[in-house]
Amino acid sequence: MHNNVAWDDLAYVLAVGRAGSLSGAARSLRVNHSTVFRRVSAVEGRMGVRLFDRQREGYVPTLAGEEVIAIASRVEEQVTGLERRVSGKDLRPRGVVRVTTFDGLIESLAPICARFRRVYPEICIELVTGHQVLDLSRRDADVAIRASASPPENLYGRRISGIGFCPYASKEYLVSREGADPQADHDWIGIDDSLAVLVGHAYIRAHARPERIGLKASSFLSARAAAMAGMGVALLPCYVGDPIEELERVGEVVPDPSDLWLLVHNDVRNTTRVRAFTDFIWEELRKLRPLIEGAAPRQT
Repeated sequence: MHNNVAWDDLAYVLAVGRAGSLSGAARSLRVNHSTVFRRVSAVEGRMGVRLFDRQREGYVPTLAGEEVIAIASRVEEQVTGLERRVSGKDLRPRGVVRVTTFDGLIESLAPICARFRRVYPEICIELVTGHQVLDLSRRDADVAIRASASPPENLYGRRISGIGFCPYASKEYLVSREGADPQADHDWIGIDDSLAVLVGHAYIRAHARPERIGLKASSFLSARAAAMAGMGVALLPCYVGDPIEELERVGEVVPDPSDLWLLVHNDVRNTTRVRAFTDFIWEELRKLRPLIEGAAPRQT
């Protein structure tokens, strides 16, 4: 690259171009705000050209910046493709496997990870939870366990199960509402837009009066905690609600349109450490299929 601009430098320019801000780029690169500013400024100094206009709405690429971002995107694709192919040459099951999933599944997944570590002590599992969808093609993660109608074409997917939801409330709350009309008199715990792709929004709109929604949660674990505290009825995945003794089902199972998938990029699926993890985790999660689908509740 001109004036010794390396790929490591281009990565900072590309991150700012994608995020439109220094803070967004810093989060994606997992560095601080000042590091991004310093690296981008250094690239501009070496190239002798301004790459971004600092405007009120954020960092807007100049014409030169757009060209550099396009080149950086192509370089990133080549570098990550090379990394995926080289990582597939591992012969021993050791190293790091980075896994992304949603936080509601972690209580079911953690014991499986513990059993996996006893079998493969040289593999470290790096677990990233949340609703942000990490890009397997860019090596943001090696493996994804997520809800999907069907896996993307560039990923290898194995279907684990369907996903069942059910309304839950605490026993104490139900005693306090004994005899009430379940359609008209329940308090509800809503969910925010981060969970809008799932079945919950439509169900809550159909069953809950807006003025009876006393809390909106950004995760099912938060919604469950509110239900356990007696704030009302929460629609939860069955694998989140059924294991909790304080909660009872107050309705029928609602199947989600999506299924639960184990996804991995085709370039790394046969890497020794990744294959060891995906084979193990798929077999173990399949054993939980009745719980995940809501077919085998602990209590009625």
